[in-house]
Amino acid sequence: MFQTIREQLDTIFREDPAAKSVLEIVLCYPGFHAILLHRLAHRFYRWRLTLLARVISQVSRFFTHVEIHPGARIGRRFFIDHGSGVVIGETTEIGDDVLIYQGVTLGGTGAERGKRHPTIGDRVVIGTGAKVLGNIRIGDNVKVGAGSVVVHPVPDNSTVVGVPGRVVRVRPEGGVLEHGRLPDPEGQAIDDLARRVAELEDVLKRLIAEHEYEHHRKV
Repeated sequence: MFQTIREQLDTIFREDPAAKSVLEIVLCYPGFHAILLHRLAHRFYRWRLTLLARVISQVSRFFTHVEIHPGARIGRRFFIDHGSGVVIGETTEIGDDVLIYQGVTLGGTGAERGKRHPTIGDRVVIGTGAKVLGNIRIGDNVKVGAGSVVVHPVPDNSTVVGVPGRVVRVRPEGGVLEHGRLPDPEGQAIDDLARRVAELEDVLKRLIAEHEYEHHRKV
């Protein structure tokens, strides 16, 4: 348990430049509290003490505003940055070294039973307010842009953005999710359309000019 806490502290120092001391993290980081309480609740859940596990998760939700079902399986060095409004469903599986931001939902798509929540690979970053829904797999080294709604599987080493989420880039392993520099497929489509309209206007102008020239020659 002490090794888990030490590892969690090291992860926060690595991922959050605002973290200045261990005491600050212990006292002021709800994401840190939520993860540790989840690991305790998950242990009771595996021992089939489900009511106790749910009580712990509800207490954690009340104090941290992070809702993690005790059945969710979460790997090592998981970090919730600015933990508020995060929801993680019962059958969610999360790999190692995953980073998520506030407002993220890892949820289901209905009242189906069995495995109904996503599986998140290793070294995944999920941006603010993103929703990953259903029994889908998000591959290793994936970056999910802020506000995206992902309902289909995402391959390794890719970036997905938009509503619904679309893969817009496949890149080598690693890389940093820069929220201000994500591709914008809708904006790109509008730019392409505007460029095409401008090209058609030029063609139309040339045709009109040729028609007027021929008309004046005949007159």
